[in-house]
Amino acid sequence: MSVLKSRPVLRWVVPAVAAVAVIGGGAAVGTFAAEAEPSLPPRTAAQLLVDLQTAQLDGLSGTVVQRADLGLPPIAGLLGGTNDLTALVTGTHTLRVWHSGPDKQRIALLDTLGEKNVIRNGRDLWVWDSRRNEASHRSLGAGSGERGAHEGAAPEVPLTPREAADKALAAVDPTTAVSVGRAATVAGRDAYELVLEPRDKTSLVHQLRIAIDAREHVPLRFEVFATGSDQPAFEVAFTQVDFRRPDADQFSFNPPPGVRVREESAERPAGPARKPAADAQPRVRTVGTGWTTVIEARTGEALPTGAAAGATGGAKDPAGGAIAGALGSLPAVSGDWGSGRLLTGKLFSVLLTDDGRVLAGAVTPERLYEVARG
Repeated sequence: MSVLKSRPVLRWVVPAVAAVAVIGGGAAVGTFAAEAEPSLPPRTAAQLLVDLQTAQLDGLSGTVVQRADLGLPPIAGLLGGTNDLTALVTGTHTLRVWHSGPDKQRIALLDTLGEKNVIRNGRDLWVWDSRRNEASHRSLGAGSGERGAHEGAAPEVPLTPREAADKALAAVDPTTAVSVGRAATVAGRDAYELVLEPRDKTSLVHQLRIAIDAREHVPLRFEVFATGSDQPAFEVAFTQVDFRRPDADQFSFNPPPGVRVREESAERPAGPARKPAADAQPRVRTVGTGWTTVIEARTGEALPTGAAAGATGGAKDPAGGAIAGALGSLPAVSGDWGSGRLLTGKLFSVLLTDDGRVLAGAVTPERLYEVARG
């Protein structure tokens, strides 16, 4: 049995970290090569927001580079799986993307040993792994809409500047100051820069910067800066982009000879939700608002770390022992709130308590201790 199934707490440790890490990383990474600042007609922040909301994207293809360093190799590895693009939360990655309306998308994650393609064509969703020489197919249910090619096949990590910008803009509220930055050139195209900055200076996030194509009004680059750093901790940007509609054959997938094809069950029509098992969902609450919000999940299960954890993993479940070792290597912390393990980065803090709670936020550890104290 997978350790993530046998220990529900671990299924929530990893998503809690990943959710915070979507907009940040554990260490600064190099920026994309800078180009001369173009001369553009002035536009206000309000006008740029309208541009983003009203942009009509008929077609697009291009190359995207994503860079992140979360400082979490043991934790990120817990998310493994043949249908997950989970490696995207660390390191540098190159993707090819194609978009032709709400029901035709394709994403190809490239690496030195092969590539992984996720292709949506109408209701058909294909996942092809060239390295494993296998593919899977399933039919999407009605109403899948704009959820994209990687629906159901990847974690909530932004794969393109537009996805990252959508996540950031959805969170804009009175706690956010919005302004216009410097003009830029991204992928050979002139772009305005929209800057989102937390008003609450206790947030570990300093700024989000979105470079917006001056003509097409589509995000070309997305960057996150941590407080005290002039280098982005997370960035995703086009290095090449074409706004013409891709050819239809880009979204047609014919399994190459010898490829193992797995046919998955079609999605069933939405119906009454089943009541989850008692240990399937922890009790989750949010404390605070805006950029300093803390998420607390009460799993009701102590963390499997130390010698006791090794005994429960061991030869029967080597993965369990490895996970326990990774969690056990985190710094031990304690206070009037209790005791546990602490995971920190430039943009996030995660507290894993010994009594089975996970607290995470783009805040200092002291803020997590305050929430844990109750």
